This record gives sequence, C-alpha cells and structure tokens, in this order.
Amino acid sequence: MDASPAARQPIVGMVGAGQLARMTHQAAIALGQSLRVLAADPADPAALVCPDVHPGTPSDLPALRAFARGCSAVTFDHEQVPQENLRALVDAGVRVHPGPDALLHAQDKLVMRRRLAGLGLAGPAFTEVREPGDVAGFAAEHGWPVVLKAARGGYDGRGVWLLRNADEAQLVTELLAAGTPLLVEEAVSMRRELAALVARSPFGQAAAWPVVETVQEDGQCVQVLAPAPGLDPDVAAGAQEMALRIAAELGVTGLLAVELFERTDGVLVVNELAMRPHNSGHWTIEGSRTSQFEQHLRAVLDYPLGATAPTAHAVVMANVLGAARSPVMSMDERVHHLFARFPDVKVHLYGKAERPARKVGHVTVLGDDMAAVRARAALAAAWLSTAEWPDGWSPHSGSREQEVQRA
Repeated sequence: MDASPAARQPIVGMVGAGQLARMTHQAAIALGQSLRVLAADPADPAALVCPDVHPGTPSDLPALRAFARGCSAVTFDHEQVPQENLRALVDAGVRVHPGPDALLHAQDKLVMRRRLAGLGLAGPAFTEVREPGDVAGFAAEHGWPVVLKAARGGYDGRGVWLLRNADEAQLVTELLAAGTPLLVEEAVSMRRELAALVARSPFGQAAAWPVVETVQEDGQCVQVLAPAPGLDPDVAAGAQEMALRIAAELGVTGLLAVELFERTDGVLVVNELAMRPHNSGHWTIEGSRTSQFEQHLRAVLDYPLGATAPTAHAVVMANVLGAARSPVMSMDERVHHLFARFPDVKVHLYGKAERPARKVGHVTVLGDDMAAVRARAALAAAWLSTAEWPDGWSPHSGSREQEVQRA
C-alpha cells in the first residue's frame, strides 16, 4: 500500500482550467489536497500551475471518465458540461458536486426561472420565446424595453440583449433561426446589482458571506464592494436567507452565487444563479476568514465549513481588464510600479494573454473607509490594465519612501 502523503490526501477534480480553477488550486495547496483539472488547452490558467492536468473537454465522455477516475469528488469552474455526461458519471458512482439536477438550474435560465417562481421567490416577469411574436406580445403586456436572453450558454453579459422597441426585436428571428433557445424578461428598474454567496455541504451544513454590491460596466463586473454599502441589515439578512433556501431547495453542494437586482423600490429580485466559485467572491481570498475557493473544496469533500467573517470593515475587489491598446510596459513592470505606490494592494494575475476587455486578473484592497478603499482599488486596477494612472500620479515626483508615505 502506498503510504505517501499524496496517497493519503483526497483528489478533487475540477472540470475546466480557467482562473477559477487556478485559484482553487492555490486553496487546495494550503489544505494539503490535490486538485486535478480537465483542461481544453495546455495554456489554460490552471493548467499552467497544476501538476495534475488531464487534457480534454467536458463534451468528451471517455476523457471525462478517465479524468474522474480516482477523484474523491468532481466539481466545475464553469457550467458548460453536458447533462448526459454528468449523469453518466453519477451512474458510475462518481461524487459530482453540484449534482446534475442542481446544476441544471445554473445551465438553463428558463428552468431556473420556472423553479424559482414555483418557490415564490421574487423575479422579473418572463416567458419562453418560441417565435418572434412572443416578444411583441410580452412587450405589449409589460412594456418596452425588454431583456432577451439565451436560455443556455450565456455568461459575463454574453447572450443578453436589451430590446428597446419592435424594430430591435428583429434580432429574435435571427437567433431562433440559429437554434438559440430564448426567453424574454421585463427590464427591471434597479438601483444596483448585489450578490449573495453561500456554500452548502452534502451533509447539509451551510454558510453565508456578507451580501456584496457588484458594479457592472458594459455587462461585465468591474468591482465588488464588500459588504454592500448602505444595505439595510434586515434586507441583507433576507438575501442571505433566500440564497440559503435556494441552495437547500435545489440540492446544491458547493458554492452558490445568487445574483440580485435591488429595485428602485428596495425589493430584491433574483437575476441569475452560479454554482461554482464566482467573480463576486474573489474578495474573500484576503477579505474573509475562509475564501470561497477553500470553502468550495471543504463543501465538495463534506468537510466542516469555515468561518466567513470579514477581515476588514471594507473590502473592494477590482477586475483587471485588458486595455483597448497595448500598454507600454510589461505586466511585470506594471506590478513593480503598483507596489511602489500601493504596497498593501493584493494582486492576482491569471496567466492569460491580454486582449481588450478580457479579465486577466484582479486586485483587492482592505481598509476601514469604503470610499477610500474603492478609490485605491480603482486606481490599482486601471494602472495594471493600461500602465496609466487615472489621477496623473507620477513615480518621478519623489523617492519610493516618500511615494509610499504619500499613498
């Protein structure tokens, strides 16, 4: 019998090898676990750092079976895994978290909408779109604009279209002809977007982090503010309870992110669900006693869950996005200058090639005052994206020690 430490520790298999898998690998190291990733490309972010990489895609069942062999649990860094392949793994005795019945609600927005409506949870009015006239009929009842969504496959603003009038609804004909399953929703008059992140184990233990505000630009998250500024404590508690209820009702194991709209009347409505580590939870790496990545591993292995208390009064995560034009400095040079100005900023880079609007990393800033923390995070992320300081700051204005003191 192999008595080596590696043989005694569980192996968690993660389908997908993006930045979420990369950060999960970092958490696995601290827990003494091993993470195995299924990578479609050897240049995927997690494939660059994990020692246990299996080439393949989730649509290739033989590759998926080989990947799962020997894993204590199989989980995901994205939802795009065929249901029939998930069920084949479960039938073969593989522990899949979340299971296919739960994951379906993150894969198919129409299934999700119908289930949440059946649970009596607040959400926008919606209907399935089978023909172009369905959108016009829906708009006649609920008014323009309306939100058209691909029922499956969309993420980060992709697969979502705001239709302002009947002329713009001509897009529906093209999408249906291409075989895209669609639904249409009423446009929510909202104050801001929020997210409630929770975890649940197979045993049924659950934990919740503070509700956060997610700041969106062009359909993509650019900042996460933790906790959500100015959110009534009772409303925040209600959002956490709702997320925990959804996790229990759907049988989620692992992480669940519930994306929410705060309407102008203060009511929270569910936008979408994700059953994996989520962009809205990156702040937890430094900002919580237990990060979302460690918690996800604990949950899928049915370990007792970790504490979710924040480590600071205010935490801001800002995504580093590829710039419209190539920066004049390498990323390494940019990191060097960033640390000279802001030595307390935490940087996470994903090992991805830079291209416009692509998430290539994030920064996290902690402190006592949300406005000040947010300003520092915005400056840091902008600098790493463009090699330009939005406030015009120059490193040549004094010594490094003076720069740090002024910062």
